[in-house]
Amino acid sequence: MRRFLKNYRERHLHPANLAIHLVALPVTFVLPIHFLVWPKDYPAWWALVAFVLGYALQFIGHAIEGNDAGETILIKRWLGRPYVEFGPRHPSRTGSTSTET
Repeated sequence: MRRFLKNYRERHLHPANLAIHLVALPVTFVLPIHFLVWPKDYPAWWALVAFVLGYALQFIGHAIEGNDAGETILIKRWLGRPYVEFGPRHPSRTGSTSTET
C-alpha cells in the first residue's frame, strides 16, 4: 500500500490535477454506486454518466500534469507503446518517456 501511495503522489504533483482528482474519484466510484443503490430516486443512466464524467475529469487532470493516466499506461505497456509515467514536474524527470515492458 505504501508503494501505491508513493507512486500515486509522484504522479499527481500539479495542484490542479490533485484538485481534479479530489472531485473526480468520488464522482467515478461513489456516485455510480449511490445512484444504483437508490434507483427510485435516480435514473439508472445517471450511474453511467457519473462514471464516464469522473474518468473524463481524471484524464483532463493527467493532461494538465503532463503524464498518462494509469489505465493508459497499462494499455500502452501491453501494446509495447511508449508512455509517460511522470510529468515534467517530477524531480527525476529528464524529458524522456519510459518504454518499459
